[in-house]
Amino acid sequence: MGVFAVDLFCGAGGLSLGLKRTGIDILAGLDNDPSCRFPYETNIQAPFIEQDVEALSVDALAGLFPSTGRKVLVACAPCQPFSGLTAKNRGEDTRWKLLLEVQRLTVGLKPDVLSLENVPRLAKLPLWEAFVQSLRNAGYHVSWGVKDASRYSVPQRRTRLVLLASLHGEIGLPAPNASAPTTVRQTIANLPAVEAGQSLSTDILHRSRNLTQANLARIRQSRQSGTWRDWPVDLRAACHTRTTGKTFPSVYGRMAWDAPSPTITTQFYGFGNGRFGHPEQDRALTLREGATLQSFPPDFQFIPTGRKISFKEIGRLIGNAVPPKLAEAIGTHIVSHLQAVA
Repeated sequence: MGVFAVDLFCGAGGLSLGLKRTGIDILAGLDNDPSCRFPYETNIQAPFIEQDVEALSVDALAGLFPSTGRKVLVACAPCQPFSGLTAKNRGEDTRWKLLLEVQRLTVGLKPDVLSLENVPRLAKLPLWEAFVQSLRNAGYHVSWGVKDASRYSVPQRRTRLVLLASLHGEIGLPAPNASAPTTVRQTIANLPAVEAGQSLSTDILHRSRNLTQANLARIRQSRQSGTWRDWPVDLRAACHTRTTGKTFPSVYGRMAWDAPSPTITTQFYGFGNGRFGHPEQDRALTLREGATLQSFPPDFQFIPTGRKISFKEIGRLIGNAVPPKLAEAIGTHIVSHLQAVA
């Protein structure tokens, strides 16, 4: 019996790609960001629906699935409303209500399995407890926990809240790999060297942002896993002299070769935005390196050939994605569960 999935908040397709690798048939991805259409349809080879989830009816969602087979609904609602930096402003950001839309569609559709991924902080909010209880009231067996993507072959420390819910019995969560985490060296050391502000002629995404003279001097004084405290005093930024700045030692930092990378955010291409300096080369990560550390394959296409590079747009597509290898672990677990209960 076939297993079919629809991906809500699909983004560029990281989650769909991982599920597709496990044999799950991806029927469609839905997102309100038009920049997701090209990477999703090109790489996943499934329809992209540009639409707000709030406007999606249960009947329309049901119409995407065939009449037979197992139905899987996957969702990665925007995490910004639940992050530590923005939770205090949640009253001004209505995107937290998107979790209620996932609840509405799940209870209405009754897919065989629901998979949801988000930031760990969500589990500390009353909203989460109510969401989980609503699934149980609808007949689902629910398992959830906080997982580090580096334990699932993703070369990156990325803690995420993962939920799986099944109508067919206890589903549990995928077990982490027994092997050691994949490192930055194993992932990007073989990519050709490029200068700050330059790109590789054969791969336009292997491009780094230019550095100011001040930041070029700073990165030359930086060491792997070091901080801005290693710099001469005259190179330190004004923010480092303030009390608040002293609590963020990892900004303007170099990654370490022999460890997983830090979390790849939507602004990983900026040297001052975190520990996003290349371990050896005097520049921040390229877009391709960020995608590779997210476990996207090297031939994944984010924009059409000849399109002008936008660091902000592509950085958002990469940083917001579910790492495909984490998604693959989830997909393998879902398929095994559905085979066991068949």
